[in-house]
Amino acid sequence: MDAFFAAIEQKRCPELTGLPVVIGGSGDPTRRGVVSTASYEARKFGIHSAMPLRKAHQLCPKAIVLPVDYSEYKRVSKVVKNILREFTPVMEDVGIDEAYLDMTGIENPADVVAVIKKGIGDETGLTCSFGIAPNKLLAKIASDMDKPDGITIITMKDIEKILWPLSVRKLIGIGPKTEQCLNEMGIKEIGEIAALPLDGLIERFGLSYGNYLYRASRGLDDSPLVTHREPKSISRETTFQKDVRDWQFIAKTLAGLTKRVAEDMRQSGYKAQTFTLKLRFSDFETHTRAKTIDMATDSEEAVRRAIFECLKKIDLTKRVRLLGVRAGKLVKIGGN
Repeated sequence: MDAFFAAIEQKRCPELTGLPVVIGGSGDPTRRGVVSTASYEARKFGIHSAMPLRKAHQLCPKAIVLPVDYSEYKRVSKVVKNILREFTPVMEDVGIDEAYLDMTGIENPADVVAVIKKGIGDETGLTCSFGIAPNKLLAKIASDMDKPDGITIITMKDIEKILWPLSVRKLIGIGPKTEQCLNEMGIKEIGEIAALPLDGLIERFGLSYGNYLYRASRGLDDSPLVTHREPKSISRETTFQKDVRDWQFIAKTLAGLTKRVAEDMRQSGYKAQTFTLKLRFSDFETHTRAKTIDMATDSEEAVRRAIFECLKKIDLTKRVRLLGVRAGKLVKIGGN
């Protein structure tokens, strides 16, 4: 989906159309929070997701900052995903605004995509961009090449012409550190990675990642569509608008987080055996403490007791910026 959260807000408030809209936090750019989504108008100012709201406000003081309305975004996402499932039974859901579809055997996938795009537009009034390719790696890259409202097709014959001239950062799995390392080697484009020998990549980046770069730079990817995932953990966390030192406030916040984690477990049908407290001080020093109990549980009281035992192991000598609670070693209720 194209600028999904911002597009939804512009759709339900047409007066926002064409304006720089930023979605994030409480909607107050002077308080803590990060950008969840920015409209294309806002992106022209250099605003992007995960950027602090204060930084976004500095880049574009006239941007309209709105709070995240996750329940509405989730509702629209469900409408979109239901449309996608009408066209293929095999779909990998990779987030609220993205999915992979298996169109193996479909003679003209671009025609089907055009019908899907029209269906989504008719039902939601929103646009989306598609990448059509022989594997997930290339499809993901293609989907970002003609935004908004585009369709990009990449075949294996197009690797040299389309993939290789792209910046190395466009290759899925390359982050800023790897990009910097490659740039220091004089490598700016994906094709320059493909020109390197496998042994050299392995020597520089290790066996696993070196092999990945060698294959990915050639457009090779055999990862299957994953239609079901079991969660590894269930967690909740909160960042305070102002750093706090009040123990009672910290305890009340932790109690609220443990309640939500317990509710999430019950709603998703899981119990957990290990509970972890995450605490970040004002200077960003971060501590985690874990407690494993004898039997898996979804009891709010048991979760709270385990988390407060973890809290006792951390010396609260400084103001606290963030608190988090995670339930791990999950056991599916009724599962094998």
